Amino acid sequence: MKGKEILPRPEHPRPDFFRRDWINLNGSWQFKIDRANEGLQKEFFRSETPFPERIVVPFCPESSLSGIGTKDFLVCVWYRRNFTLPEKWKNKRILLHFGAVDYETDVWLNENYLGRHIGGYTPFSFEITHLVKRGENTITVRAYDDNRTGKQPSGKQSPRYESYAGQYTRVTGIWQTVWLEAVGPAYLKCFRFSPDSANEKLTLQLQTEGATRAKVQVFCEDQPVGEKTIQADGLVKLEIPIRRPILWSPTYPHLYRVTITLFSGQEIYDQVGSYCGFRTIQIKGNQFLLNGHPLFLRLILDQGYYPDGIYTARTEEDLKKDILLATNLGFQGARLHQKVFEPRFLYWADKLGYLVWGEYGSWAADAKVYPGTPAEWIEAVLRDINHPSIIGWCPLNETSPRQPLETTRNLYWLTKIVDPDRPVIDTSGYIHVETDLYDCHNYTQDPKEFARMFAPLRKDPSAIWRKYPQYDAPYRGQPYWVSEYGGTWWNQKGEKTGWGYGQTPRSKKEFLERYRGLTETLLFHPRICGFAYTQLYDVEQEQNGLYTYQREEKFPAETIRAINTQPAAMERG
Repeated sequence: MKGKEILPRPEHPRPDFFRRDWINLNGSWQFKIDRANEGLQKEFFRSETPFPERIVVPFCPESSLSGIGTKDFLVCVWYRRNFTLPEKWKNKRILLHFGAVDYETDVWLNENYLGRHIGGYTPFSFEITHLVKRGENTITVRAYDDNRTGKQPSGKQSPRYESYAGQYTRVTGIWQTVWLEAVGPAYLKCFRFSPDSANEKLTLQLQTEGATRAKVQVFCEDQPVGEKTIQADGLVKLEIPIRRPILWSPTYPHLYRVTITLFSGQEIYDQVGSYCGFRTIQIKGNQFLLNGHPLFLRLILDQGYYPDGIYTARTEEDLKKDILLATNLGFQGARLHQKVFEPRFLYWADKLGYLVWGEYGSWAADAKVYPGTPAEWIEAVLRDINHPSIIGWCPLNETSPRQPLETTRNLYWLTKIVDPDRPVIDTSGYIHVETDLYDCHNYTQDPKEFARMFAPLRKDPSAIWRKYPQYDAPYRGQPYWVSEYGGTWWNQKGEKTGWGYGQTPRSKKEFLERYRGLTETLLFHPRICGFAYTQLYDVEQEQNGLYTYQREEKFPAETIRAINTQPAAMERG
């Protein structure tokens, strides 16, 4: 007799948008690979179509955790599973949620078409109340994904059959949790926090589906500190005074618990649990200020890849572990690189005081067709806008001179309009058009040469180093930092295999000397406000992490931590 199936990733995927009435749909689904992309014409969504394989959701079929483990070009895949609603959900409105599916998704319920979502990184939902029935129901999902076309952003996913250099295993189909929720006659669609410590208030925007009364309660250590009730029908705004708000910071990541309840009389329609953090981000000349104090950004590049799950961590604990591995080395946070990370990672960043840049998997989208993709980027910004750990946005990375400048400028301004409270980097590292922070990528391995490149800036505040000065927008005195450097190639087994930057050091001692020289050049520079080292861990053939792909230590943590935590010149003013 088989034991009870262990539910993968059983936790609620949105601790920032938590409902008690929910059902996790992860686990074993029927699966079919549609290599000819003929399933729409042949109506694979019909119940009589056989789906011969089984896959473990939410792991992509390329991963070993999925039970499929194929690295082939899949192009199109289909999923199916049955569910039965609990009796207590009778007369409720039912919502079906997908955390993320790569890339173009069609969904059916009981052979009825629900709709389509385009984009591999952002969530989408359907209300299925009118189609769900008592007894068994069937969800069918089609995912089309071909990143060889140059028409879709897919981050570090390889467009070749094999992984190579800084391109890794592809991700197809469902890679985040699928779940159901039950709500009442009216429910909360979305909300936005605007904590204002200077004026001691929390401003909220709520959007409801249906007319209702809305009560917002704010708690500090389970003690009520603010409350307001209003009439809501659609989009509404309210303010709640919060006396002497406690500020969120890396050293004290204080969070306020927030409960939003929709009701009529004594009947509760919907109740959502969330949280918020009060903190300020400012740009003052060439300084980056957190809560009014200069902050030198000690960041690490994190690709968000896992040996057995590819884009998806085996457990929530693995998400938390990556943050702890980074902070153990003296890093304050990360560039979440070429991927929109799942909300559970950001939850732990909020809880642990880990600073992150919210970024996008912009690679693999050809410049000529990229203008069609800003919608998904804004979906990502709106999903994550309430996380205090996110200290800035960056929609693009290393754009070339082929990238239309207006596309870059439009993405910058679109992001600023949606979120005016955070700084925005238009495109990291290469061709800036309009940006709040001016960054560069420099993988020079010789510390002396590295220092020489940034030496002119010590005397001349306009003499920044940049990779493409002939294309770059003029530097206007913004905070300047090196958001990718290092990347030093080090194969832990001593083999001359893999890929990384520069010549492999002859010993760990030589590696650490190189790391010290490169990092101290930036730490002790009076006009540089931060760094992001490449990278936290090896990924497949890319052997330049401070940990292995399995998250094993490669170098003494105490040595790297001692280097990283030295006082920076910028923080000393």
